[in-house]
Amino acid sequence: MLQSLVRRHALTPLFQLRLVFYSTVTSASTSGATASPDPPFMVDYLVNSCGFSADGASKVSESLPLFRSTEKPDAVLGFLRSQGFDGANLRKIISWRPRVLGWDVEANLVPKFKFLRDMGLSESDVIDVLLRHPIIMALNLQNTLLPRLKAWESLFGSREILLNNLRKRNWFLSNKIEKVRLNLNFLRDECGIPEARISLVFKRHPCFIVQNPESLRALVDRAEEMGISRKSAMFLWILDVLQGVNREKFESQGKLMNSFGWSNSDFIAAIKTYPHFLCLSTEVLQRKMEFLVKDVGMAPLDVAKKSVFLALSLEKRLIPRLHVMEILKSEGLWTSQDTLRRFFLSPGPKFLQKYVLPYKDKLPKLLEIF
Repeated sequence: MLQSLVRRHALTPLFQLRLVFYSTVTSASTSGATASPDPPFMVDYLVNSCGFSADGASKVSESLPLFRSTEKPDAVLGFLRSQGFDGANLRKIISWRPRVLGWDVEANLVPKFKFLRDMGLSESDVIDVLLRHPIIMALNLQNTLLPRLKAWESLFGSREILLNNLRKRNWFLSNKIEKVRLNLNFLRDECGIPEARISLVFKRHPCFIVQNPESLRALVDRAEEMGISRKSAMFLWILDVLQGVNREKFESQGKLMNSFGWSNSDFIAAIKTYPHFLCLSTEVLQRKMEFLVKDVGMAPLDVAKKSVFLALSLEKRLIPRLHVMEILKSEGLWTSQDTLRRFFLSPGPKFLQKYVLPYKDKLPKLLEIF
C-alpha cells in the first residue's frame, strides 16, 4: 500500500500549484543571490531570512556546508514556506538539520512531501509530523523511509493507527525496527505477557517499545524488586510508567507517602492499582494528598486503595466537585448512598445529570461552579 504511493509520479493540482508558488518565490530570491563562502555572511543570512537570533544563527552556521551563493538556501526556504513552514517551525527544522539548506528541492524534498500527503496527512499534519519526526527529512524515501513505515504499519495493524501515532508521538520512527522486535519478543516469550496486552501498550505508547533492550530488561528487574509479578495485569503499564520515573524521584515520592501514614507496602499496593500517579511531581502529589485528606476527609489508606484519585486534576475536577458537594450537603441533598468514588470519578456528563441539573433552578450556583 505504501509502495504504491511512491510509484505515483503525477502531482496533484494542489501540489502543482504549490510548486508554482515555490518556483516563483525562489526565482525572485535567487535573482539577488550573493556569492560568498564567508561564514559570517551565513549568520547574517539566517538572521535576515529566517528570524534567527545572532547566537542561534552562529550555532546553526557551524554545521552548514560552504555555500558559493544563496541559490540553494533560497530555494529550500521558498519551498518549505510554500508547504506551510514559517517562523519558529522553520527555525526548528533548520536547527535540527542545518544541511537541509543545501539540499536539492526537486530530488530531496518534493517527493517526500508528496508522499506524506498521499499517505493521508493534511498540510498541517505534515508540518506536525516532521516536527515530531525530523528524521523523516533525512531518510532516503525508497531505501529507508518506505520500508520503515511499512514495518510500523504492520506492527500497528492499520494505516490509521500509524498516522495517529505519527501525529501524536515523538521520535519513535527514528528507531530501528529490529530493536522493536527484540523488545516485543522479550516481553512475550521471556516475560510471558500476552500479545493482546503488549499490543495495547504498544499502540498507545510506541516510545516505550523502542527503548534499548538492556534498559527494558533493567525495568523488568526493577519492577520485580518492588514485588510486582510479571503475571499482573498492570505489570506492563507499571514498566511504562517506571521508564519515566528515576529511582531518586521514586524514593522521594515514597518518603512523601510515608509522611501521610502509608507503609512501603501501601505505596506498592497503590502503584499496582494505578501507577500513573508516579508521573506527578512530588509537589503536585503532596498538594493532592493534602486536599484529599484535609479537605475531602478521606483517610490516607483509602487514597492508597483508590490511587486513581491522585490522577484527577485539582483545578478542573477535585476542587469544583468538592464545592458542589458542600452546597448539596448544606441543602440536605447529599445522601449516604453517594460515595466519594462515584462522586469524583463519574464522567462529566453523568455528573452533570446526577448532581447539577436536577437542582439548577433551586441552586443555580451549581451550574456556575461546574
